Amino acid sequence: MNMTASMDMTMTPNAYDERRGKLETYFDRTALDAWAQLTSDAPVSKIRATVRAGRDSMRETLLSWMPEDLTGASLFDAGCGTGALSVAAARRGARVVGVDVSASLVKLADERTPKDFTAGSVDFRVGDMLDARFGQFSHVVAMDSLIHYPSEEILRVLGAFAARTTAAILFTFAPKTPALTMMHAAGKLFPRADRAPAIEPVSEAVIRRGVETGAAFEGWAIGRTQRISSGFYKSQAMELVRV
Repeated sequence: MNMTASMDMTMTPNAYDERRGKLETYFDRTALDAWAQLTSDAPVSKIRATVRAGRDSMRETLLSWMPEDLTGASLFDAGCGTGALSVAAARRGARVVGVDVSASLVKLADERTPKDFTAGSVDFRVGDMLDARFGQFSHVVAMDSLIHYPSEEILRVLGAFAARTTAAILFTFAPKTPALTMMHAAGKLFPRADRAPAIEPVSEAVIRRGVETGAAFEGWAIGRTQRISSGFYKSQAMELVRV
């Protein structure tokens, strides 16, 4: 089901839509085969193996921050990709809605999803993670789906999630470290046609300050945080909780 964006009006529509469009094109037309291989158990190069290991570790970290028994909980997997986190949460009993801008990734997620859940469920959809019509959830997870946006956009997205979430928001961002900044700069040297959508390293301090002072986060507090570094994979998880 393809749903039209219904964005918070504080979002910068052109910047957000432009980056979202690039992500859709990249995953649907350029990187689908590579992504399908990366998110499977198929053999990959040493570099991609470090990325796979990092993503696996990050997914397990985020899952460990949620209750082992999610029966009765609802979870919004924002940028669900091929659906591994959605499936793991559903196996714990959650009612999961997984959304991704890439129709190809959602199709792959559907094909990989088992049908033997005893309590939970998974509903994969194509659409914009900011579309409020997806409804309200107890938990929102955005694993590596915000890493392509600058800090001000990340905070706006999180603010939109906060209005639709009753328990916790778990998200990741690309930490602004010297190594990651150099990797980001080096990526710009590749021909434009060969580039993946740019990762935007952001400051943890800026994210913290935005959450602590932003009106959209009244009644929320920063909880746990964890940085995962595995070869070319560098990402930081952060938890927002209702207080």
